[in-house]
Amino acid sequence: MTTEELIQEQPLTFELEYADATREAEAASVVEREVDEATAHDAEARTKKEQILALYEAGTTDIAQIVRQVGARPSYVAQVLQSAGRLTGYFDLYTTTGREQNVYTRFFRNVLSFKTVEAARESVQKIDRLYNYFERLGDRAGQHQAMVLALTGKNRARWSGKQEESDVFGQWLAAH
Repeated sequence: MTTEELIQEQPLTFELEYADATREAEAASVVEREVDEATAHDAEARTKKEQILALYEAGTTDIAQIVRQVGARPSYVAQVLQSAGRLTGYFDLYTTTGREQNVYTRFFRNVLSFKTVEAARESVQKIDRLYNYFERLGDRAGQHQAMVLALTGKNRARWSGKQEESDVFGQWLAAH
């Protein structure tokens, strides 16, 4: 079963299972009624981006709720909200590596590229230099960040249909 089929069959109900379901359900129903009344008449005429921003401005700040109402992916909702300056501190596989995530981010900014196999190799060389730098310092967290970035490159390339580029990152990961 593909991811798309799973999403159709189980529309993101697995998200945020750690949250208090009762409190979330009560808050969601109140917010959804208010938002539905406010946006129902022109929701079809709006783009998903406009719908996301309108929902957020109307008080729906939970990404999972916005995802369910708009029918977009969580990473897209987060990207729209981040670009509009409404959300900080959200990171996932598709979040840009140009934003500050932790103290190591500045070392890895703009290192990731997989447009071509050569670009992927250059990225891996930079990641490897940083990995070795952190190894010399005895900074295991820095090494871990290098590995996370390589895994991110591998997955992004793979899901973009660039298997050769993905393999470049995968080979480096297998060696470390």
